[in-house]
Amino acid sequence: GAAAHTVRLRGMAEARGARINEHGVFRVDSDTEIVPGEREEEIYHFLGLPWIPPELREDRGEIEAALAGRLPDLIDVADFRGILHAHTTWSDGSASIRQMAAAARDLGHAYLAITDHSKSLGVARGLDEVRLRAQMAEVDALHAEAPGVLVLKGIECDILADGTLDLDTGLLAQLDFVIGSIHSGFRQDEETMTRRIVAAMESGVVDLLAHPTGRLLGAREPYAVDLERVIEAALRTGTALEINAYPDRLDLDDVHARRAAERGIPISINPDAHMPVHLSLLRYGVGQARRAWLTADQVINTWPPERLLGWLRGRRERRRGHR
Repeated sequence: GAAAHTVRLRGMAEARGARINEHGVFRVDSDTEIVPGEREEEIYHFLGLPWIPPELREDRGEIEAALAGRLPDLIDVADFRGILHAHTTWSDGSASIRQMAAAARDLGHAYLAITDHSKSLGVARGLDEVRLRAQMAEVDALHAEAPGVLVLKGIECDILADGTLDLDTGLLAQLDFVIGSIHSGFRQDEETMTRRIVAAMESGVVDLLAHPTGRLLGAREPYAVDLERVIEAALRTGTALEINAYPDRLDLDDVHARRAAERGIPISINPDAHMPVHLSLLRYGVGQARRAWLTADQVINTWPPERLLGWLRGRRERRRGHR
């Protein structure tokens, strides 16, 4: 664990007349071993604690939660029922819809959202309205063949510089799942960027804000954005926030993901898959989520299809009611 967590444990040991090092638990005044260091569970038990998962060992309240019997049942890769962010050869992916669906099925997933890029991202061969309708027809045809996995018609729609969406909102409303994301204008100031993202969330058609800070680890810093205001907008609009599991992104970070989930905001963890092998990248996002104290129920793509589709229907009904 982090140094701060270890310091807390050592303090608890000293209160019991003991000291902890990498070899075990010893009496303060001698080398007499009290607890062997072979199993972590034994050391935690000596301190009056249940075993604390490694991802929580940051001195961010985990010791208090352990003492109170309130440690979370952390999310695991086995909890997932589907993927909600995946690309195909329609834009910048390297596999067809059929191939991505087969790969998701083989991994045991019940559903897969096809979310290719929208038209403003020309470098990724983003879809305009005509091509998106054609892709929707392909998904319908695939369903007729019973592919063994529910394929959701979706899009990763660019949020333009002024906060409007890259595609006609009437067409977006016909999709099963809409992602909003930033792929341009990274140098906007914090106020402009924040208003831009919030405006897209307030459109009512964006179900998920993907990679909310735009960072690429080791390559690009996050753009300037007030994440507290984004979290408030997500709460107000019912928009889910993504933990992007692609190793270069891991965005949201654990601190803000925990803050959002504690306020009741739905989270989705996705590999941002551009080929079948990318579907297995989900595990990196799970590691991030575990550091954020997330349980399976807080992550929408652990839900069975019926619950997810019900959540999406509810969002669309509320939007129609506010027109």
